Amino acid sequence: MEKSYESLSVAIEALKKEGYTEDYNLCDAGVENKSRKKIHKAEELEIVKHYRFEGMTNPDDSSVLYVIETSEGDKGLLVDAYGAYSGNVSREMIEKLKPKH
Repeated sequence: MEKSYESLSVAIEALKKEGYTEDYNLCDAGVENKSRKKIHKAEELEIVKHYRFEGMTNPDDSSVLYVIETSEGDKGLLVDAYGAYSGNVSREMIEKLKPKH
């Protein structure tokens, strides 16, 4: 059964305990691991799971937490507060981040 979390912060804390400790940010070329100063392209990533969180006061104020594993075996999290379509994100990355049902 799929886990659910009451808030984004609770999910991040729990997933870090499961070993998803790297912190990723979206960038033009893919996702960036700032602590390791490394950029991963879409084809180097696997989206293991994703969780959507609605804003408390405004349902439009949502964020998505992506659980990511890289081809090199790094495991981490990407929080997308505005949706993958709001920045200079590559088409490959947008396709990668689309939820698969």
